[in-house]
Amino acid sequence: MYLRFILAISLVLAGVNRPIYSQEQQKTASGHYLFAWTGDAANLRAGCSAECGTEGPKGYGPDFLAVIDANPSSPSYGHLLTTVATDQPTMYVHHTEYTMPASGMLFANDHEAGRTFIFDVRDPQHPTIETSFTDMAGYMHPHSFVRVPNGHVLATFQHAHHGKVAGHSGTSGGLVEIDDQGKVVRANSNADPTLPDALLSPYGLVVLPDSDRVVSTNSSMHQDDVFRGVTYQLWRLSDLKLLKTEYLDVGENRYSQISPEEPRLGPDGSIFVQTLSCGLERITGVSSDQPKSRLVYTFPGNWCGVPTVVGNYLVQSVPAEHALIVLDIRNGATPVEVSRLKISDTFKPHWTGWDAKTQRLVVTGREPRLFLVKLDQATGALSMDASFHDADGKPGFNFANREWPHGWRGSGLPHGVVFSR
Repeated sequence: MYLRFILAISLVLAGVNRPIYSQEQQKTASGHYLFAWTGDAANLRAGCSAECGTEGPKGYGPDFLAVIDANPSSPSYGHLLTTVATDQPTMYVHHTEYTMPASGMLFANDHEAGRTFIFDVRDPQHPTIETSFTDMAGYMHPHSFVRVPNGHVLATFQHAHHGKVAGHSGTSGGLVEIDDQGKVVRANSNADPTLPDALLSPYGLVVLPDSDRVVSTNSSMHQDDVFRGVTYQLWRLSDLKLLKTEYLDVGENRYSQISPEEPRLGPDGSIFVQTLSCGLERITGVSSDQPKSRLVYTFPGNWCGVPTVVGNYLVQSVPAEHALIVLDIRNGATPVEVSRLKISDTFKPHWTGWDAKTQRLVVTGREPRLFLVKLDQATGALSMDASFHDADGKPGFNFANREWPHGWRGSGLPHGVVFSR
């Protein structure tokens, strides 16, 4: 009897910091939401030099998650609902997951700090921090997070650990599988002995469960190495075995293949990879272990950001045009532009993410503002959702010079943004 009592008390204490949500409770968390991973705009990467260390510079605001009403039928559509602040002074708020996971446990990363937070957003208006982590399994500086069929996250880590060596000069990193409590499940290096001098810094990835494959890209987050990434890698998902490292196709301008970033699965089963130099590579043959890449499109300018595939269309953020450009990719070998939407004369879009529930895209960029855009899936036409606005009445949500619910005043800069399920 005594042992049962002790066991019961232990179970209660173990659950003190983890609310239990029944299916009915989760259903009654009515509404629809945007979760915007946000940092202090005053410290947009360049604001923190090497002497800041891992704690960030004094005086800057913390990284935080902002919750915004994304229900088009709500009277507070486009308004801020709440925030949850971390204890991390902003260094470089960067990627979240691209879509909300079924578990409601959302990964979000401050890349310069090398620190990732896991938020519990199952109760959207009362989000909490589950945990945070830094280096894992001998790797550091994670970049992208994608779910695998068992519900875990597969993350790209840019570097193998180099102890206290100044800077982050590693030329290889790895993939790490992580559970929702921030624990390592398995990991493997992306080092390739056949390419000892290549920059192999894992950046983005796409998981292909049906063919037991993962495709990852290599592109550095460090300015000194930003033009050295020219490869992608093929893995076996079941055991994280690296199968092959391949170079991207070099196009006529000898440039647009540089810095491959975000791979996305296309409607024809091929993989489309956006590059920082504004190319679009198409990878085929991943199931046969004989992948081949071809440059199939080049967007204007450079510094192109996070693309989104919706049905037969690929939506690309193109900073040089201050616009989103939509390609019809039904014939993957020859994409065709079908529409574009200029956001403003100054806004340079970067992050995009799709919400199937409301048929809208979220867009963030280099300014403290966030927009929602409608996509016509029959034609690929884009249009601004002017009804999404906060107190200033202008389209989008304004992060500039606000009093935030967590007690900080300042301008926030959002990066990764995810819709609720």
